[in-house]
Amino acid sequence: MKPVLVLQNMKGDGPAYLAHWLAAQGIGMDLRFAAEGQPLPADLSGHAALAVLGGEMSANDPLPALREAERLIALGFETGVPVIGHCLGGQLMARVLGARVLRSPLPEIGWQPARMLPGPEREAWFGQGDRHHFMHWHNEAFELPRGAVSVATNEACPVQAFAYGPHLGMQFHIEVDADKLARWSASRDPSFLQAQQTHPATVHSGDRMRSDAQQFLQAQHRLADRVYAHWWEAASAG
Repeated sequence: MKPVLVLQNMKGDGPAYLAHWLAAQGIGMDLRFAAEGQPLPADLSGHAALAVLGGEMSANDPLPALREAERLIALGFETGVPVIGHCLGGQLMARVLGARVLRSPLPEIGWQPARMLPGPEREAWFGQGDRHHFMHWHNEAFELPRGAVSVATNEACPVQAFAYGPHLGMQFHIEVDADKLARWSASRDPSFLQAQQTHPATVHSGDRMRSDAQQFLQAQHRLADRVYAHWWEAASAG
């Protein structure tokens, strides 16, 4: 069985629950961190699927590692290797499909609700529930790429996730686990602290993130199980 290629974009921001899920299924993981000099493969012939993680940089930043990630995403689209993108990863997917990544109508940090849109794509990836809370941390967001289907929305960010054939781009972080949440929620970054003052409805304090996690983290894990299983189903069928 070929492994999954996982692209990490930021130090300390690893695959977390995604790594747990892959290990539980007995699926190999090839983790690469191009920004720290780890080479990326020339193609995806040695991998069953591609996952792209998040990062604090903009998808529009002129960083070689981001352009290399886009090259592999494009190969996934061309060859049918299923691609899943988490936040920045989803934004890079949107860019490859010709959509813009712009400042989000409102920043979202913390557990934010999303309304799931009706349709077979939504049901295939996320099941029947009409509303879920997901962990977010973003200031920018993608437009809906041409040919893609929007599967989730809210007022702060109209396109929360899109399906494109066997591929899924998300603005939220279904890979968050308790350890990652603890690190993120302990942030004292001045821009984060300022955003709490200017956008209190959509930028939550560390204390609130940890408190809300008691209600939402396990539910998000169960959704992640479904999402990753649907993604892997397409990979194993290829």
